[in-house]
Amino acid sequence: MAHAADTEEQPTELKRVLGPKLLLLFIVGDILGAGVYAVTGQMAGVVGGVVWLPFLLAFVVATITALSYLELVTKYPQAAGAALYAHKAFGVHFITFIVAFAVVCSGITSASTASATLSGFLSDGLRLNGWIGEDGFSDATITIIAMLFMVLLAAINLRGVGESVKFNVVLTLVEVTALTIVIGVGFAVIARGDGDLARITVFENPEGKNLFLAVTIATSIAFFAMVGFEDAVNMVEETQNPQKIFPRTMLTGLGIAVILYMLVAVAVVSVLSSDQINQINADGDRALLAVVSQGAPDFPMDKIFPFLAVFAVANTALINMLMASRLIYGMAKQNVLPRQLGAVLPGRRTPWTAIGFTTILALGLILYVRQDADSDIVLNLATVTSFLLLCVFAVVNVSCLVLRGKRHQHVKTFFTSPGPMPAVGAVLCLYLAGPWVDRDGIVYEIAGGLMAIGVVLWFVTWGINKATGQGGGKFEDASKLEE
Repeated sequence: MAHAADTEEQPTELKRVLGPKLLLLFIVGDILGAGVYAVTGQMAGVVGGVVWLPFLLAFVVATITALSYLELVTKYPQAAGAALYAHKAFGVHFITFIVAFAVVCSGITSASTASATLSGFLSDGLRLNGWIGEDGFSDATITIIAMLFMVLLAAINLRGVGESVKFNVVLTLVEVTALTIVIGVGFAVIARGDGDLARITVFENPEGKNLFLAVTIATSIAFFAMVGFEDAVNMVEETQNPQKIFPRTMLTGLGIAVILYMLVAVAVVSVLSSDQINQINADGDRALLAVVSQGAPDFPMDKIFPFLAVFAVANTALINMLMASRLIYGMAKQNVLPRQLGAVLPGRRTPWTAIGFTTILALGLILYVRQDADSDIVLNLATVTSFLLLCVFAVVNVSCLVLRGKRHQHVKTFFTSPGPMPAVGAVLCLYLAGPWVDRDGIVYEIAGGLMAIGVVLWFVTWGINKATGQGGGKFEDASKLEE
């Protein structure tokens, strides 16, 4: 491996623009995005008032995995994240590809979840302000809005990572503002005696599941709200001095997120009864908006909050599509996907064909899920994201263990995950990804279908490369996946 300083001085086709502050906002903005808005109500419907517990457990699993990421990213300060670590650990090119494409797919499903959530909040905002009918937008209109939003994200992404990350700063501040409103309203209701703080200790499951199984299911859902830190690792080639700033910045971002999440969870279950939460879930409404509407009826909070949520959720989609397009670009540059997907826009130096490819996949995904009238598009897409990333994180934790014996003389110091934490992280991730977690069958259809698309492309590329003598569809240097 090259010396870290040499790695930073090597010219790349992508600009190195992320400093400590932008990186922290990037991580916080990605973690705080669609997750808490999309799944809090569903989680409360599974475990009742102890909804804060799955958030806490998901934070523990995410943090253990983040420690493995930090050990690996400071040891190998190149791009490609999980794919690079799998490549270094196992040296099997197809495994490297599967891991990389799974990360790509998780970004696309996460962005699609955010897009669908955003459309719902936009409908709520226009309805509550009297600008559309009481029934809000139809399902078809919401789907069209979600798809148009994905096209808008592609346009922003084409402007470049610098512009995208600056836009992320604004959206992150909006995210924090929106969640602060929910927390403030919730605790104001508790302070005036209209809320019931005692609900945070009450476990309820309408399907009769025991506490352990119900919390396991809710934690697998909550995991969607905790992911995002891994996207920062995938942007390492565009980060300044990553070995120095990554550990503190990543752990700080996770800490900020879990504190806000647990406060939001307390606000939700203190203001809304279990019957109200179940009704909100059945009607497809959003729990955080219900807290604001019920807790502050004399203020125009409920008319403003949906629009804040629109911008907050948009941040998740922007960051995930940014990450997915960069990984597709990197794999194309390595002849693992068609080289056409590695084309760069003149002037802007952005991977325009990779952006187009990921956008088309996201649009198709939204349409596919919407075809099932009985499907909860937000919950199912969020669950696909969690499932894919839990599998990827298990591989990363195992890779961390495998690579511990491989010290590099050019790297004098790097972060080390404490003791057996990578092994613990691998077991926990595999447990949460297991079949005992109650998932809709469409979740496995989507995950399998996306991965099948990638495998087909890999084999096609392998054949073309072999015929033309450009290589056999292998990662010649996985450290340059996102160069």
